[in-house]
Amino acid sequence: MRFVIYGAGAIGGTIGARLHRSGCEVLLIARGAHLDSIRSDGLRFVSPTMDVRLKIPAVGHPRDADLTTEDVVLLCMKSQHTEGAVRDLYAVADDSIPVICCQNGVANERIALRRFTNTYAMVVYLPAEHLEPGMVVNYAEDTAGMLDAGRYPRGVDACITDVASAIAAAGFSSVPDPKIMRLKYAKLLDNLNNAVKAVCGEGSREIAHELREEALACYEASGIEWATEDEARKRREGVTDKEVPGKIRHGGSSLQSVMRGTGDIEADYLNGEIVQLGRLHGVNTPVNAVVQRLGNRMAREYLPVGAFTIGDLEAMIEKERM
Repeated sequence: MRFVIYGAGAIGGTIGARLHRSGCEVLLIARGAHLDSIRSDGLRFVSPTMDVRLKIPAVGHPRDADLTTEDVVLLCMKSQHTEGAVRDLYAVADDSIPVICCQNGVANERIALRRFTNTYAMVVYLPAEHLEPGMVVNYAEDTAGMLDAGRYPRGVDACITDVASAIAAAGFSSVPDPKIMRLKYAKLLDNLNNAVKAVCGEGSREIAHELREEALACYEASGIEWATEDEARKRREGVTDKEVPGKIRHGGSSLQSVMRGTGDIEADYLNGEIVQLGRLHGVNTPVNAVVQRLGNRMAREYLPVGAFTIGDLEAMIEKERM
């Protein structure tokens, strides 16, 4: 089994690095300066206990990956890039190749399943950052992250069981879960705050509560199952943030996108997922709508992290409710 990590940023780079170090065959698919750096100097992988350069093969496009059905593809790009990535993958890969959506949000699996029979979901609790070309930082060690997985929309099979076993052997907590989407919907509740921290440079307990309550109302209205807070907390026990010498952890994936000036952000597939559910089922979601809109503005206009205050955001939410 070869692991093809499609999107070798913070999450994909960390998974690829640890799989490589555990003896698995790994291929990275990256782009731009990040790809150039990996090819010339190796992937620099930094954690609380190591700072190493790993010579992992890397290409810039699926067409250069020589894919076979013996490979397993982990989609690790941000959700806004999934449609294009899956289209490129479909052009060069057999539609039976295993495709694992190792991403935040719950829309990626539906996108992949349109083209690939063997689509899997993987929940991601993994403290990592990618802010410089050629380098990823994993802010955990004894248990590097939690990566449970299962078939989409439900079930487990020999493939995902083998994948979970390999990922666990590489230093993560990973078990096959036949109802994996329950955990992914629970994780989405946490990720609704991502854009808030990018917009304001800090979080707000009150806004976080309002985002969550809107989401839960949408889940109830649409009949979606989700794991309880206790279930989700229990599964990520042991994944503890640790200091990395010489590095400062800045924040989650949306904040990193704004810091790197990528020009896009994942808000449409996090807060936007709740907004869409609300529109489908008649649930008002003004808080998620404002956070989605402002997150996109931050990225589109290349505004710095913290361009707005919590007070600014609260005022926009109040206006939205009128």
